[in-house]
Amino acid sequence: MKKTNGNALLVIDIQLDFMPYGSLAVKDGDKIIPVINKLVKLFSANEDMIFFSRDWHPEKHCSFSENGGTWPEHCIRGTRGARFHPDVQIPETSKIISKATTESKDAYSAFEDTELAEELEKNNINTLYVCGLATDVCVRSTVLDGLKLGLTVIVVSDAVKAVELEPGDGDRAIHEMNAAGAEIVESSMVIGQHNI
Repeated sequence: MKKTNGNALLVIDIQLDFMPYGSLAVKDGDKIIPVINKLVKLFSANEDMIFFSRDWHPEKHCSFSENGGTWPEHCIRGTRGARFHPDVQIPETSKIISKATTESKDAYSAFEDTELAEELEKNNINTLYVCGLATDVCVRSTVLDGLKLGLTVIVVSDAVKAVELEPGDGDRAIHEMNAAGAEIVESSMVIGQHNI
């Protein structure tokens, strides 16, 4: 794969359990899929790297409420709910990043205990465009970790949605990411720059 400009796209957790009908529903989580597909098409055309992260939990994961965690059961590896939404375009050259795979340890960030940072460094990626679910949980944690690694991180604001355990969590997460150094842009600004 040709690498020229150091950009990559990271699509976070577009999985069935996070859709409005899923076990851990994100309101309007499916509404961002057309925007994500436009971004995927653009990055593919530019021969930029594309990553898709996913929760890939064991059956008795510590994040589940029945095990003392915060969330209902979701994204158990191998189940329907853990699958990517069928409408999301996933090019064959994409790399899948599985996270939170250890029963006794939760992980919201796509960088935590995964190969993502290594892949970015190996491919000379210095700018990471981030979209997906959920703004106030895995998107937030991933973006903050990316910034700590010294990456330029750009959040595509109309391609993220929040779960909002508390009202306003999504907006607070956007402000926190921005204050930490992330750029917050709309997809039209990304798509309008043909060579991003």
